[in-house]
Amino acid sequence: MEAPKPEEISHPPMDQLQGLEYCIDSNPSWGEAIALGFQHYILALGTAVMIPSFLVPLMGGDDGDKVRVVQTLLFVEGINTLLQTLFGTRLPTVIGGSYAFMVPIISIIHDSSLSRIEDPHLRFLSTMRAVQGALIVSSSIQIILGYSQLWAICSRFFSPLGMVPVIALVGFGMFDRGFPVVGRCVEIGVPMLILFIALSQYLKGFHVRQLPILERFALLISVTVIWAYAHLLTASGAYKHRPELTQINCRTDRANLISSAPWIKIPYPLQWGAPTFDAGHAFGMMAAVLVSLIESTGAFKAASRLASATPPPAHVLSRGIGWQGIGILLSGLFGTLSGSTVSIENVGLLGSTRVGSRRVIQISAGFMIFFSILGKFGALFASIPFTIFAAVYCVLFGLVASVGLSFLQFTNMNSMRNLFITGVALFLGLSVPDYFREYTAKAFHGPAHTNAGWFNDFLNTIFFSPPTVALIVAVFLDNTLDYKDSARDRGMPWWVKFRTFKGDGRNEEFYTLPFNLNQFFPPS
Repeated sequence: MEAPKPEEISHPPMDQLQGLEYCIDSNPSWGEAIALGFQHYILALGTAVMIPSFLVPLMGGDDGDKVRVVQTLLFVEGINTLLQTLFGTRLPTVIGGSYAFMVPIISIIHDSSLSRIEDPHLRFLSTMRAVQGALIVSSSIQIILGYSQLWAICSRFFSPLGMVPVIALVGFGMFDRGFPVVGRCVEIGVPMLILFIALSQYLKGFHVRQLPILERFALLISVTVIWAYAHLLTASGAYKHRPELTQINCRTDRANLISSAPWIKIPYPLQWGAPTFDAGHAFGMMAAVLVSLIESTGAFKAASRLASATPPPAHVLSRGIGWQGIGILLSGLFGTLSGSTVSIENVGLLGSTRVGSRRVIQISAGFMIFFSILGKFGALFASIPFTIFAAVYCVLFGLVASVGLSFLQFTNMNSMRNLFITGVALFLGLSVPDYFREYTAKAFHGPAHTNAGWFNDFLNTIFFSPPTVALIVAVFLDNTLDYKDSARDRGMPWWVKFRTFKGDGRNEEFYTLPFNLNQFFPPS
């Protein structure tokens, strides 16, 4: 038998991911685009509801306060998503709330000057204003790093090898929001996981008028079916005598969002009062801004691949970070109780639907703004049990992580050096944050526990983030360990043409600013 040829047993590296129906600048029909945009809006609700639902009660807020924060967060998400897709990286990314900000925000909530306020509503407002002040000040980090092009200079030290652990852990690092949450209500979570995989993968060949309707709208269909099933279980009294925690995770009537939501309410800047400023709070929040910057850098590179675009040039990446800084500033002005970062789950949905169209994401931003103003309707969708979202996260976070691993095709994985860097960065990126999480759960404070609260917040926030730890380890090792003779092994010959805007002709097609703005802001 004739020996197989090399090209028959390996696959050549590809600049752009193949197999997508619509890439970044191609658009489905308006009807399909609107339905896909609504699907992205539904997915974004998970984080937008979860963060305020956890933080607002700790601050002394009631259900009415929680609804207003959810509405405000969605409203600002819509604005930031439009700004990012129009003037930032122009990649099809939803800019949502970030869990990275929870460590410094919880620290602010427990500040003795705020926690001793006896009136719950006054404590909520005072804490909200303190968080706003910290977000406004710390947003300057991303604004300066982005618009000064300093982040573009930093990104020159990133190679495909160094980015693999970062992008992979943007997805894998969210494992605690996947099946551990599904397990809180398995009778809803597991059927949701099975149904979503069945529709999006096994039944994707089912077409209606040449449209793969089950693959394209697997999220909408499965959420609708399982939500109705969960409502049936709730109405039939299945959870009547179950523990309180089970009822919170399984019942469809425990969010108290619909009854508390106003019919129409337009969020506006400084709606909670004038922000208050504290240097310690702001310094702790700056760590979350740096974490958000690193996580978004990995997410932007994953989104470019799932939108069948080239990797964003350094200039474009830095521009996007600058606009994300503006987004954090808006979060502080409006009072969203969270900073801004790229929504990882929505990046994963680009791959699941095989639609990377920018227009779809801009339509989803319109839904966010619209339903945040029409409170009752938005609250209806926001009352979907979080277990349902967690089941979808199991698939979508894994998909984003695999995109990170796909960058290994541009490197030499027969190199012992590369194996060492990849393995150590991935392992420490998972292990270090897991240690910080376990320590905090047992001791009720992070491993960094000195008299300087701002220092504790800074270190604990940085090392709570898997992509941030991975970036520190991978980029340090990649640029210090036999780096002079390993450019080809690291994937630099492939990477170098995407560093500058004019390095590849496709960059102009994907990343040029609209309204002929490039003549005023010429790319480098």
